[in-house]
Amino acid sequence: MTRPAERELRRLPVDAAARLAGPIASLGLDPRPPGCEKIVSSDAWRIRVGPLRVVYTVDPSTRSVVILRVARRSESTYRLRP
Repeated sequence: MTRPAERELRRLPVDAAARLAGPIASLGLDPRPPGCEKIVSSDAWRIRVGPLRVVYTVDPSTRSVVILRVARRSESTYRLRP
């Protein structure tokens, strides 16, 4: 998980962060679960957990998942920082 994603997760209300724990942990077993979508013009994916979005990338060679963003859905949610 990137530092900005960790910061975003810490800033969420406790109940919202608890709701995300299971889906984030399950990405380690299945990086492309049912309902995930590829973000257009990016190599990132997203899962939806209620009003929250988890944006992440998958490295198929190492089978690792890197969480890039954890945020409520808004216009800026999918703008990835370089």
